[in-house]
Parts: sequence; C-alpha cells; structure tokens
Amino acid sequence: MADAAPQAHHSPAHPPLGPRIEALVNEVIGRVADKWTMILLEVLEEHGELRFTRIGELAGGISQKMLTQTLRQMERDGLVIRTVHPVIPPKVEYRLTDMGHSLSEAFCGVWSWAETHLDRIETARSAFDAAKQA
Repeated sequence: MADAAPQAHHSPAHPPLGPRIEALVNEVIGRVADKWTMILLEVLEEHGELRFTRIGELAGGISQKMLTQTLRQMERDGLVIRTVHPVIPPKVEYRLTDMGHSLSEAFCGVWSWAETHLDRIETARSAFDAAKQA
C-alpha cells in the first residue's frame, strides 16, 4: 500500500534529516524559490553593495513594498547585511553575507541548467500545448 506522502530518498551519503533541519530546508527552499529573493540574490551577487533604490532599478518591476519585505526577510535569514551610514539624508546599503554568496553560488547551477535546456523546454512546452489544443 502506498504512503499518503512521498518519502524523502536517503542514502548512506545523505542520512535522514532531523525534523529541525528538514523544516529549515523546506522553509529556505520556499523562500528562495520566491521570484524576488532569487532576483535580489542575483542583483547583489552581480553588483556588490548597493543602495535600496538601485537594487529596485536593477531588479526591474519590483514594488517598493515588495523590495522592502524581501530585503528584510533576507536580512533576517542572514543573507544580506543592511548598513545605515550616518549622513543626511541617511544612506542605506545592502550587501550579501558569506551565506548569501554561498546560496547564490548554489543557485547558479539552476541558471546554468536553464540555459542548457532552454530549447528543449520550449520544444516540450510547444508540443504539450499543441497536443492539448488538438
């Protein structure tokens, strides 16, 4: 009889995770799978330390509210450092932490994979859509 929920595959190289680690992994995947977190990781990785407004410009299409929320969550998770410079008007800059850089590197593989398989994915989607309409 099949289990209701899929079971994670474990091998000797990847023993079962404790519940705290599993919860964290699920939470982090959910967060970084978020479109804006991925884009802000890429922007900060590519351009280094940036002011809030410049991050928004480079991210393209993000609202100020969503930019604020995403950067706050990334700061809370230890992915970015927010630096307030004591000048008038206040100058606030954001940069990736070591953890943010390592996460960005981990997801670099996803971008490479997408680039490698773009044509195949588009072909598969076209074939699927054509079959659905037939």
